[in-house]
Amino acid sequence: MSIDIEKYPTLALVETPEDLRLLPKESLPKLCDELRLYLLNSVSRSSGHFASGLGAIELTVALHYVYKTPFDNLIWDVGHQAYPHKILTGRRDRIDTIRQKNGLHPFPWRDESEYDKLCVGHSSTSISAGLGMAVAAEQENLGRKTVCVIGDGAITAGMAFEAMNHAGDINPDMLVVLNDNEMSISENVGALNNHLAQLLSGKLYTTLREGGKKVFSGIPPIKELLKKTEEHIKGMVVPGTMFEELGFNYIGPVDGHDVIALVQTLTNMRDLKGPQLLHIMTKKGRGYAPAEQDPISWHAVPKFDPKTGTLPKSPNARPTFSKIFGDWLCEEAATDEKLMAITPAMREGSGMVRFSKEYPAQYFDVAIAEQHAVTFAAGLAIGGYKPIVAIYSTFLQRAYDQVIHDVAIQKLPVLFAIDRGGIVGADGQTHQGAFDLSFLRCIPNMIIMAPSDENECRQMLHTGYHYQEGPVAVRYPRGSGVGAPLQPLSELPIGKGIIRRQGKSIAILNFGTLLPEALDVAEKLDATVADMRFIKPLDKELILSLAKQHDILVTLEENAIMGGAGSGVNELLMQERCLVPVLNLGLPDLFVPQGGQEEIRADLGLDATGIEKSIKAYQAHSLS
Repeated sequence: MSIDIEKYPTLALVETPEDLRLLPKESLPKLCDELRLYLLNSVSRSSGHFASGLGAIELTVALHYVYKTPFDNLIWDVGHQAYPHKILTGRRDRIDTIRQKNGLHPFPWRDESEYDKLCVGHSSTSISAGLGMAVAAEQENLGRKTVCVIGDGAITAGMAFEAMNHAGDINPDMLVVLNDNEMSISENVGALNNHLAQLLSGKLYTTLREGGKKVFSGIPPIKELLKKTEEHIKGMVVPGTMFEELGFNYIGPVDGHDVIALVQTLTNMRDLKGPQLLHIMTKKGRGYAPAEQDPISWHAVPKFDPKTGTLPKSPNARPTFSKIFGDWLCEEAATDEKLMAITPAMREGSGMVRFSKEYPAQYFDVAIAEQHAVTFAAGLAIGGYKPIVAIYSTFLQRAYDQVIHDVAIQKLPVLFAIDRGGIVGADGQTHQGAFDLSFLRCIPNMIIMAPSDENECRQMLHTGYHYQEGPVAVRYPRGSGVGAPLQPLSELPIGKGIIRRQGKSIAILNFGTLLPEALDVAEKLDATVADMRFIKPLDKELILSLAKQHDILVTLEENAIMGGAGSGVNELLMQERCLVPVLNLGLPDLFVPQGGQEEIRADLGLDATGIEKSIKAYQAHSLS
């Protein structure tokens, strides 16, 4: 969208950070106001991540004002808050295309801009990557600076602390900005503390601090006195002892919405030696009252009218798979006190809000710590409880070793409720659930199920929960089901599929929620459709029977073809020396880009039209 110069007179002057750095410092508050309004107007028209960006306006402006980006490295963690960064780095007029097919990427993306130093999407990677860049910059010796911005949620992950521990050991010149929006800005984050931060980051204090340490380093009592004096100077207003112990010079907390003070503090810190940590306090949704009051609901939003301050209700009355899971949890917990549900900071997304309120003693949010979530579940299982790990497919990738080492090898009865399996859509390459069937299928002792509708999802969760001989995974997609009626819970026979339609010549082996498309195609081609249900163990008897009765088998899944359910069918047929043509349909060997779910399925040939076309082409080739 082109910019209205009358409405945004200051922002209109800023196409790039080079333009920003030409502005007088006094005009920065005005720029921040205009940038906040521009973000509100653009996201309300396009949809996207919202509250985080509103809270990071002043920080974004200050960082680009003080640091010589893109020469200096600026790394954003996750990137929910990076919309203002995109607006200021040459992408202002395209911001309303964000998260759409062929539009701007939802997160910082290296192929999109030289200002995006790291592709992100999963949290807590910024400090590790930034440390690598800082070490490279030291070797290069051109004076390149490195800044990492990380939120209070992302810093809870072990990876962030591993990186800080390493940074404290090798002592590179780098700055970590901790953007803390968990607490409100209290009285100690006002004028006095901003002044203190500027003093502590200033040359006089830094020279005295470093010089004093060198002069008195050999005299233990005086060294200890200096340390105590330093702690006394900082006083109780500085909660930075932990970061200091990791080897970082801690400054803060400061008001993250005072752009002039931020610029002064960052200017002071830019040339400091060694690892630095600036702690800023911000408010998610800053400047837009509805988002300030409910930042969770306004974290990622559909298109909305900014004047009303309300989000539109979804027109789809059918429950999402996430809600089906959450309701099932409550139903199961009502009769079983040993049920324990775990989420790595995805309570809302995984449909666990109701459960967390009704069964708080059986609910654990372990923060952004997927590895810990899985091994914690292993410990609960060893202790005689029945743990359920609710996790997105894309985030389970981060705990792969724990699934193998801490759960599967020990045959522990942990149920993995894997949400967002398959095409997720607008979040793009980093969030598509493309690989879970492939990376889980090769693990011994693992049972894997994929429901074709919401009723099957409930039955599979119930089956997996009551299976106590080892781990079970149930993977289901983002979005709503087909409106299947929910039946009373009962356990499914392990490793058994069912015939949904009997036909001739072609048999479609469906794994998951593409069943409606499979049935649609089957009607036109008079094909058999099997709802396989289980990826592991496969229904060997059913597959071999279908192979004998049909000329072509077609496997259908919303997972990578390589190593997926179809690969399992191929392996079984080869093992049994059953020679029958097999067409494997699924996700191709590429990272699937952003777009609407239906849009992507159509592009990849996984809608009914594409499936029919692929089968006919394969059939023609087989007969030729």
